[in-house]
Amino acid sequence: MTILCFGEMLLRLTPPAGELLMQSPGLTVRPGGAETNVAVSLARFGAPAAIATVLPDNALGHAARDEARKHGVDTSRVRFLPGRMGLYFLTPGAVRRPSEVLYDRAGSAFVQHVAEAFDWSTLLQGVEWLHLSGVTPATGPGGSQAAVAAVRAAEAAGVKVSFDGNFRGKMWSEWNNNPAAVLGQLMAGADLAFADDRDFSLILGRDFNSPDPAERRRAAARAAFETWPRLQRVCCTLRINDSVADQTLSAVMITRNGEHHAGPIALTGVVDRVGGGDAFAAGVLHGVAKGWADADALGFGLAAAALKHSVSGDFNLFDEAQVRAAMSADGFDIRR
Repeated sequence: MTILCFGEMLLRLTPPAGELLMQSPGLTVRPGGAETNVAVSLARFGAPAAIATVLPDNALGHAARDEARKHGVDTSRVRFLPGRMGLYFLTPGAVRRPSEVLYDRAGSAFVQHVAEAFDWSTLLQGVEWLHLSGVTPATGPGGSQAAVAAVRAAEAAGVKVSFDGNFRGKMWSEWNNNPAAVLGQLMAGADLAFADDRDFSLILGRDFNSPDPAERRRAAARAAFETWPRLQRVCCTLRINDSVADQTLSAVMITRNGEHHAGPIALTGVVDRVGGGDAFAAGVLHGVAKGWADADALGFGLAAAALKHSVSGDFNLFDEAQVRAAMSADGFDIRR
């Protein structure tokens, strides 16, 4: 059964390492977008992954589709419609300077047409899981309408929903909106949520202010389970930044019956952290969809996220065997 990932596919433009945007004329172009990142990672794990998105009917749109397809993603649900390609510019951080994202996606083919592009009752046939994130509703009224329609159709069809909070304040601030109300409707349909106490505080309109971060997460998860009966699992990563290149990553999953932890994993010499959260979501979702124990799914997701930090671009390019090898004690040995 298919895992369908719904959201806007983008092109990412990045200056050379150690340079600011437009410091020199060269920019590297790579495909990306939160939900496509998840689909590519799932496909690399061997899962039957598909994407539903709207791309411009031009060379950029077709090339973006081909990039996802070459990794094994089913792109038969991609719509090509008039408009422009959504873009974002990433200035990589270094030393004490954080990375910075500049979005250029207003008026994209996705933003213009997504509300009317899909017949969800048809699109969800043969789908076991629908994955989407808070990025899609942040794109504008059409994205919000489409995301809510997709989740409601999934509920009606008995399709399980995986939702990544992915709050994007810059995007929400560009139009008249009510993010808490929209995100609450999406969370209400979720079986699996990638979110932390900040996400739940925003959506529920209440503070989780324990001085203990672990207790804040537990309190937020309890409130989420009380609010949304369908929700079964809440997951998030925990990151300690010593510098842009030196970080420590761990993860937690809270269920209605208990709590699981993975890590910490020390990440020294980080190459590219963008897409790490999507690799984590894909790894956990892969394990949950395959019926693994929750602790195993969480550990796999964290290992996938850690590996993603070693390669440039949004996509996580490692298969299940490579992730499992990274989880072993001898994972750093040269493979001959």
